[in-house]
Amino acid sequence: MTNRWQRCWDVAPEIHLLLKGSDSLEAARDVVVGYLQSLDWTHRREAAEMDPWDYVLFNEGLECLKNLFSPRNERAAKTSSLEQLWRAATTGDAEVSDDFVDEFFHLFKAVKVQTDVYPSMLMEGMAVPDFTKYEGREAGKRRSDYLDEMARRMDEHLSRYRSGLDPEVARKRAENRERILGLLGGDENDWLDWHWQFRHVFKDELGLSQIKDIINLSPDHDRSIGLALEKGVPFGVTPHYLHLMDEDPTDQDFALRQQVFPPLKYVEKMIAHRGDRKVALDFMRERDTSPEELVTRRYPRVAIIKPYDSCPQICVYCQRNWEITSPFMPSAMASEAEIDGALDWYAEHEAMMDVLVTGGDPLVMADGLIDKILGRLAEMDHILSIRIATRTPVTVPQRITEELCEIFASYHDLGRRSLSVVTHFMHPREVTAETVEAIRRIRVLGMDVYNQQVFTFANSRRFETAALRIVLKKIGVDPYYTFNMKGKSEMEEYSVPIARILQERKEEARLLPGIFRTDEPVFNVPFLGKDHLRAWQNHEIIGIQPDGRRTYRFLPWEKNIVQVSPYIYDDVSIGGYLRRLEERGEDPEKYRSIWYYY
Repeated sequence: MTNRWQRCWDVAPEIHLLLKGSDSLEAARDVVVGYLQSLDWTHRREAAEMDPWDYVLFNEGLECLKNLFSPRNERAAKTSSLEQLWRAATTGDAEVSDDFVDEFFHLFKAVKVQTDVYPSMLMEGMAVPDFTKYEGREAGKRRSDYLDEMARRMDEHLSRYRSGLDPEVARKRAENRERILGLLGGDENDWLDWHWQFRHVFKDELGLSQIKDIINLSPDHDRSIGLALEKGVPFGVTPHYLHLMDEDPTDQDFALRQQVFPPLKYVEKMIAHRGDRKVALDFMRERDTSPEELVTRRYPRVAIIKPYDSCPQICVYCQRNWEITSPFMPSAMASEAEIDGALDWYAEHEAMMDVLVTGGDPLVMADGLIDKILGRLAEMDHILSIRIATRTPVTVPQRITEELCEIFASYHDLGRRSLSVVTHFMHPREVTAETVEAIRRIRVLGMDVYNQQVFTFANSRRFETAALRIVLKKIGVDPYYTFNMKGKSEMEEYSVPIARILQERKEEARLLPGIFRTDEPVFNVPFLGKDHLRAWQNHEIIGIQPDGRRTYRFLPWEKNIVQVSPYIYDDVSIGGYLRRLEERGEDPEKYRSIWYYY
């Protein structure tokens, strides 16, 4: 028997004996599932005492194990976790990773009521009063003191993530701005001109050379960006966004650099799929959900229109990297006929009550064309909401001009229709004074601004996303969605286990006031659309792959409405994620409850 399995068997010796004593896989299935069912009924009858908080963890772990040992789920997941456990018990080992072993170590701990989630990382060393011993004002004061200490501990974590509104951060960025202006021969008036920002996007070999004159790149990023430019992989950074970065790579600007500087593996996979990228990289299967050129529709009452299909700056993990080749690529602007055809489609389809104008980034377009598109949509009585999806408040906040806002104002007609902006802030460091001014210009019109954060490895540390929510509310932006990273193979370095999103929502976001956590964690199911990640009725674990990845079955939003097949998804492993966090200097122990989110 190899040592790596011993801790599993020590936690659940009964399961070990049952597996070891079985002469076939099906015999093992019968006795182990029978044992789990007996254990379930024992605790349901309360024959064994158990605290209610432990019962929740026990019950969820038990349901997971029964799911994993189901032949039906094994066929869907294309793997048998039980077979690997049986081989390990009978022969001493199995051809699985340590991450696989870790998963079952924690699942066995759950069903044996041995989880170590309490006290949580936030509450370690903190005495929790027995509030049942007090009444009235005395009970209220003691609870208030306890909550004050909890808030103080939260602030210790939140203080790690300073925004661009911090005076010291702003001072350093002013120095960066001067270096960029000096290199590009510009002045302060140029910096505030979005046309100048657009003209000087760093997007080619000269741009890479200029970037290296302004900040220091890591050797890995230097190589990967050079290869991307050589092979036509999308790359681009605006002067405004570049000035947000530290002169040398630091932990503070890690998320910003990861946003736009592609890793080598990503570039290599993009090169490998140059010939078939419109199929291989179209994770959301937009090619199969487009009833009209420029239109994508997955829901009954809303569809998107993409009049301009590129951006001033390229996000590495862009959902539409199968379409975009570079900032301002010549083919990005749809023809007048295509735009008119798409708008005619909306006019003909009165089921549409909401339109998302997206791309790419539609605010790359000239004011006149934006005015024309919004004007056509506003003529349609059935369109009650128009949303503009743009990342310019982050990448080129100078684009949000008074003139553009006058156009917005002419179509934001409360009682008739609403106009709003949806953007992508990824990290508190992206918020600047220029950003605040851009948001102010929109909000003074009475328009709402919503944020959709993509939850990536770079912004997934404890309380990092909570810090973003707080600064967004300060500047007038409402958190809207927290997106699970798309399950695209070329973006795996950016991916985070679903369990971490669930943990963040429960243990960090939940501690904020309600208006600071209005976002919903969601998974975008290919072809079908968003699925909420909060509830078991929308997803379930059906397998653990030999490399430790959890396999999920996602039930579509249409469940209980129409018969639609589920989607099977292999996540990144929790063990691998925790090792990467440790490499960044994080203590994996602070994340130990992650194993018990399913």
